[in-house]
Amino acid sequence: MRGTGRHSRHTRLQAIATGFAALAVAALLGACGGGDSASDDEPTGTFRVKVTEASFPSLQRLGQTSLLRLAIRNTGKRTVPGMTVAFTLKGERGETSSLPFGVNDPQPELAQPDRPVWVLAATFPRLHGSSDPGGASTSSRKTFSFGALEPGKTTKAVWKLSAVRAGKFTLLYSIDAGLSGAAKAKTEGGVAPGGSFSTEITDRLPETEVTNSGEIVEIEKGK
Repeated sequence: MRGTGRHSRHTRLQAIATGFAALAVAALLGACGGGDSASDDEPTGTFRVKVTEASFPSLQRLGQTSLLRLAIRNTGKRTVPGMTVAFTLKGERGETSSLPFGVNDPQPELAQPDRPVWVLAATFPRLHGSSDPGGASTSSRKTFSFGALEPGKTTKAVWKLSAVRAGKFTLLYSIDAGLSGAAKAKTEGGVAPGGSFSTEITDRLPETEVTNSGEIVEIEKGK
């Protein structure tokens, strides 16, 4: 027995994704971004950092929640004054959106053109192993600030994201050493640290089967 309840589960999945998107837009409209802590006395110069971990599932489904993980190490001899991580979706629609995990919808009749691709869970990002928020908001919704990072130390951050828009997307991330632009993060090779995740979000339900115990499970590929 395969694909039990496929149509009804597909309908529920679409409803969940639509609900996530509506909640996200409402929440983001109310965000004030008041956590910007840039100051005039930010140290100037170059600060060496290295991305030691970067992971995000390349295949996701509508309504699925996934963890995006980044670990950034201070490989230099100076304390990074204010480490930041910024996100944007590749392409004009991502670049023109004010959302870190969303796109701009060009339809002229829309009162709010920004549309999420992923919804960020409340109290995220967090530092690895912590249940408390670990990244302050800034004047830009796309940028998260994690404060000072001492030499030899590593910041491990986690974003909990729920997929609400089907398609193929490339999520870009960049890392810097401050908010005012005076402090610049560079790798040992002298380039700006960052990277990307290529992800496909599908609205197709997995193939399932019923086990001898009556449990519905996903069929493993190649089985």
